[in-house]
Amino acid sequence: MIRWGILSTAKIAREHLVPAIQAARNGNIQAVASRSQESADAFAKSFGIPIAYGSYDELLSSDEVDAIYIPLPTSQHVEWTIKALSAGKHVLCEKPISLHAKEIDAIIEARDKSGCIVAEAFMVTYHPQWLKVKELLASGAIGTLRHIQGVFTYYNVDPNNMRNQVSLGGGGLPDIGVYPTVTARFATGKDPVRARASIVRDPDFGTDIYANCQYDFGSFDMTFYCATQLANRQSMVFHGDDGAIEVVAPFNAQLYEAVDVILHSRSHQEAEVWKFRGVNQYQLQVEAFGDRIEGKDVPLFTLESSKINQASIDALYAADLSDGWAPV
Repeated sequence: MIRWGILSTAKIAREHLVPAIQAARNGNIQAVASRSQESADAFAKSFGIPIAYGSYDELLSSDEVDAIYIPLPTSQHVEWTIKALSAGKHVLCEKPISLHAKEIDAIIEARDKSGCIVAEAFMVTYHPQWLKVKELLASGAIGTLRHIQGVFTYYNVDPNNMRNQVSLGGGGLPDIGVYPTVTARFATGKDPVRARASIVRDPDFGTDIYANCQYDFGSFDMTFYCATQLANRQSMVFHGDDGAIEVVAPFNAQLYEAVDVILHSRSHQEAEVWKFRGVNQYQLQVEAFGDRIEGKDVPLFTLESSKINQASIDALYAADLSDGWAPV
């Protein structure tokens, strides 16, 4: 059993990763750390976690922990991922693992020096619905892929939320724009070569609240938009000359009843549906990570892929400033 430590008491840890680790076949939570002992104690008590530390450094130096999950604000991901690796801990870090692609080089160096396992927490790449989409595309189920269309939006105007704070790495593209990007790359096995975007920022927060984006993958195109101040919506569609694949709940699968992958015929008169119910993509991610620590040959989302994903987001920001295409 992999002994996990949780670095902070963030909401995503409470709602998703702690339950996922506790349900995993190969892991348990041994410790949690917060910036205050009181906060750590309360979190540990609520989840039955044996050890609570009043500082992050105490957790990293603990002999009771094998792996660290980092759900800190985005602006702190690089720093604490490197610190954890330097302490000899395996690391699963929340996305995005950095705010700039070039920063990931330092994490790769720390990984190689430590010999530890480290991955960005793109849970979607472990969900069987995305494995199915990848399989359908590879088999030619929709013929020649020409276009991908995506959307991911929610509504959040809380000034105290980290997603609305520039200093903490907030904004729509870092928070959710990464998902249409990563799933398109994962499903097709291709990477964008250039990007363009039109971005709207909140006048008070300074964060990007709406981004209308386009990628050129060479042999096909992708358009998507993401927003932090629009009604909730998410979808991904892969459109070919012989059919289309629709992913109904592509990102937050557990929050939607219809977790379906639909293969539409060319005429759109026929459809084949694959339903995925009761699948916890966070648990699958944790179990795969644990398997990799134990030496099993299972796929993980690599830092090299993380760098390409972040470079794609970087290109969208650059394109908005240049009012044209930007290379990835």
